[in-house]
Amino acid sequence: MSSTRVTVGRLRAAASDALRRTRGLAAGLALAAIGAVLLASDFGADLEEDLGLQWLFDLRGPVRPPDEVVIVAIDPQSSRALGLPEKPRDWPRDLHAQLVRHLAAAGARVISFDLTFDAPGASAAADEALAAAMARAGNVLVTDALRKETTAIRDAGGALIGSATIERPAPPIESIERAVAAHAPFLLPKGPRVDAYWTFKSSAGDAPTVPVLAFSLYAGPALDELADLLQPTKGPPIALDTQPGLSPAERLVHRARGLRDAAIAEPDAARRAMERLASRTDLQPAHRAMLEALVRLYTAPEMSHLNFYGPAGTIRTLPYGDVLQAARAASAVAGAPDAWRGKAVFIGFAASEGSGGTARDDYRTVYSEPSGRDIAGVEIQATAFANALEGRALMRPPVAAQLAAVMAWGLLIGFLCRRLRPPTSVIVAVALCACFGWAVYRRFDAAAEWWPSVVPLAVQMPIALFGGVFAIYRETRREREAVKRAFGQFLPGSVVEQLARNVGAVTASNRVVYGACLASDAEKYTTLAEQTEPGRLGELMNAYYADLFVPVERTGGVVIDVVGDAMVAIWAGSTAQAELRLGACESAIEILAALDRAVAEGRSTLPTRIGLHAGEMLIGSIGASRHFEYRAVGDIVNTASRIQALNKTLGTRALATEATVAGLDGIVARPLGHFLLPGKLTAVAVVELLGLREAVDAATRERAAAFAEVLECHAQRRWQEAIEHLDALLAARPDDGPAHFYRRRCEHLLRVASDDAWTPTIRVDVK
Repeated sequence: MSSTRVTVGRLRAAASDALRRTRGLAAGLALAAIGAVLLASDFGADLEEDLGLQWLFDLRGPVRPPDEVVIVAIDPQSSRALGLPEKPRDWPRDLHAQLVRHLAAAGARVISFDLTFDAPGASAAADEALAAAMARAGNVLVTDALRKETTAIRDAGGALIGSATIERPAPPIESIERAVAAHAPFLLPKGPRVDAYWTFKSSAGDAPTVPVLAFSLYAGPALDELADLLQPTKGPPIALDTQPGLSPAERLVHRARGLRDAAIAEPDAARRAMERLASRTDLQPAHRAMLEALVRLYTAPEMSHLNFYGPAGTIRTLPYGDVLQAARAASAVAGAPDAWRGKAVFIGFAASEGSGGTARDDYRTVYSEPSGRDIAGVEIQATAFANALEGRALMRPPVAAQLAAVMAWGLLIGFLCRRLRPPTSVIVAVALCACFGWAVYRRFDAAAEWWPSVVPLAVQMPIALFGGVFAIYRETRREREAVKRAFGQFLPGSVVEQLARNVGAVTASNRVVYGACLASDAEKYTTLAEQTEPGRLGELMNAYYADLFVPVERTGGVVIDVVGDAMVAIWAGSTAQAELRLGACESAIEILAALDRAVAEGRSTLPTRIGLHAGEMLIGSIGASRHFEYRAVGDIVNTASRIQALNKTLGTRALATEATVAGLDGIVARPLGHFLLPGKLTAVAVVELLGLREAVDAATRERAAAFAEVLECHAQRRWQEAIEHLDALLAARPDDGPAHFYRRRCEHLLRVASDDAWTPTIRVDVK
C-alpha cells in the first residue's frame, strides 16, 4: 500500500512538473514573439537607437581615434588671428590655396574640404589659385552643396494638386570641379540626433558620398586590388576602365560606383572577398588591413552607423590660423617635420581645442554635452572616414540574427521566470540581465557590433518578471483557495487563511476569547452503527450533521470538533457580548426543530441532547509534533459537555447554564436548580431551553412559572408540597422529564432523614 502511495505521489509530481514546464515554455514563446514583433517595428527600432545606442556609448566612454585623421578647424580664433571676416565664406580663397600647398608638400595623403564652392568667390584670381593648388595636390575633395528645388505636382488633367521639395547636389564652380580629385555630397539623415550617414545613395544611382571617396583616395592602389576581390562568380567580370573624357573627379566616382555594383550584385560578396583575401599570403599586415577595410566599406549597407570616438574635439583638431601661419613659415606644426605625412586632413567649421566656441555647422549626437556643445559636421565626416580606416564602422548584425537573439532571450527568461518563484526569479533575472548586458557591451566595444539591448532588458525582462510573478501569484491564490475550500470544511475561516498563507507557527493563532460553547450528542448511535452498512451510515451521518451545521453557521458559530455522533461548536469574540450567547441559544433551538422535522420525514432516528455554557476559553491548534487539532480548551467546554450529559438524567433535550441565558429576552428558559456536575467543585444553575419567546405558547410559560414553585418547596424542604405541585404538572404534561426527576427525588428525601447540612444543590455522579 505504501509503495502504491509513493508511485501515485511521484506520478502527480511528474504531472505537475510537466505542466509547469509547458506553461514556462508557453510563456517563453509568448515573450519571444513580443520581442520579435517589437524589434521589427519602427517603435522598437527607435527605442534601440534612441536609448540603446546612447547607453552603449555612455558605458564605453571616449576612445582614441586613429592618428591618421586630423581636422583643421575654421573657427573664431582663426578669424581673429588672421584678421579675417567672421564669415568664412568671405575669406579670400587664396588662403585655402596656401593651406593646400602646405599640406600637400608636408605629405598629407587626402585633403577634404567640408566647404562648398558652388559659387565664384570675391576674386577670380583667388579661385584660380585655389584650383591650381588643388590640381597640383591631386588628392583634394570638396563637399557639394545641396540645393532645394520645389516641383509642382499636377494631376492627369494638368491641375495643380501640390508641390514637392527635392534636394539636389550642386557641384563646385567649373575651375574647381576640374581640379579636385572628387566632389560629392555628405548626406546625414534628418532627425533629432545624428547616428548614421549615407555611404552610397541608392536613389542617386549608388552615388558615393565624401567619406567613401576620401577613403578610396586614401587607399590608393589598393582600390584596384578590391576589384579582383569582388569579382563575381557568375556573369561578366568587373570592368573599371574609365570612359574617355572624364575628369579626375568623374573617374573616381565612376570607379567607386562600379565597385559598389559588384559588391551588392551577389548576397555573399563580402564573404567571398574575405575568403579570397585570406588565401593571399603575400600581403603585408598594413596592406591586408587596408583591403579588409575597403571590402567592409563597399559591401556595407548604404546607411552606415557612426562609431563616435567621443565628444566634440576628440579627433585631433587644429586651428586654421595656426596651420596657415606654419605654412607661411614653411615649417610643420609644433616643429614636427612629419606632422602631416600620411594624414587624412578634413577642413571645415569646427570649434578647435582651446577656442572656447561652438561650430557653426554642428549636430546633436550621442556625445552632445548638456552645455549645448555638439559635434561639427566636419568632425562627423572625419569620424566616418576614421571608422572606414579602422574597419570599425558600427555594424548591426543581420535582422534575422537580431530577431533570433531576441527570441532566444525571450524564450529563456520567459521559461525561467515562469518556473522560478520570487525572490529566486528576481535574483536570476538580475544575473541574466547583467550577463546579457555585458555580452552586448563587449561586442560593441570589441567588434563594433550593435546588438539589441533595450527590447530585451527594458521590455522583455520586466514583462517576464511581472508575468512570472503574476502567474505564480495566481497559481498560489488558486492553491490557497483550494486549501481553504478543503480545510474550510474542518476549520474556521481565519485558521484556514493562516494555513493557506503559511504565516507563522501552527499555534500562532491560539488565543483566549470570550464565547459560548454548544456540545451535542446523539442517542442510539451505537445501535444505528451496528445495524447499518458503513456506506449508508456515512450518508445518514452527513445528513444528520447538515441539520446541525446549518443553524450553527447561520448564527455565526464555528464547528470545531466532530467525533462520531458528538459535536462541539463555539461562538467567540474578544469581549463578553450577549449576541454570542444569543446565537448559541438560537442555534440549539433551531437544531432541535430541524431534527424534529427529519424524524417526521423519516430522515433521522437520532434523538440529540444539547448542552450550553458561556465564558472564557482558549481556542487554537492543540497538539504536538506533526499532529495538531483546532479546538476549544477550558472549563467552559467541559461544563457544556457535562450539561449535555445531564439531559439524560433530567429527561430533557437542551440545557444551559443560567449565565448563558441571562439577559436574553428573546429566549424562554425554565430554571431547573443547581447541580454539581461530575468532576466539578462548583455547582452551576441549570435551565432548560424552551424556545424563542415568539414561538412559546402561554401554557408552556405557565408550566415554567409553576416549576419555580417546585424548586422553592424543594429548597425549603417542603418535599410533600413539592410532590403535589409536580403531580399537577405531570397531569397536564405526563412527559415532563424534570417533573419526574424532582418527584422521584422528593419521594426519596421523604424516606431518607436529612441532616442540617443538606443543601438543595444536586450532585450528579454519572457523566
